Amino acid sequence: METAIITRPDCIFCSIASGSAPCAELYADDEILAFLDIAPVNRGHALVIPRAHYANIFEMPPELGTKLIRVQQQVGQAVMDATKANGLNIYMNNFSAAGQVVFHAHWHLIPRFTDDNLRLWPQHAYANLDEMLQLAADIRQQLG
Repeated sequence: METAIITRPDCIFCSIASGSAPCAELYADDEILAFLDIAPVNRGHALVIPRAHYANIFEMPPELGTKLIRVQQQVGQAVMDATKANGLNIYMNNFSAAGQVVFHAHWHLIPRFTDDNLRLWPQHAYANLDEMLQLAADIRQQLG
């Protein structure tokens, strides 16, 4: 018996996944869709989404992960080949504080070029080794 895909009428990505809103489709199957971002960071910037509505990675069933990674690999390689990119960033924002704007789980595949002048966010150092080790212990405790 097939499981119905849960969508939200107020979600633009659900509308795209159901075909009621247009997109420049790159890949589609019963569970996953990939399409070009309408506001690309670089030419070829693509999005990979589950068709079902999950607000973020924490709501998704883990078993969907293997297929999502496979599609990201296939689409990412095709984007790099088509754009002649030198690299590719694959990332996901979860929650507003991390920059998530559309609250439907999605991964950005951004082709990168040696001279594109894009920079990753700044990195910081821990005050000392003890601070880092204490935080690691706190995180392990949360894992159970």
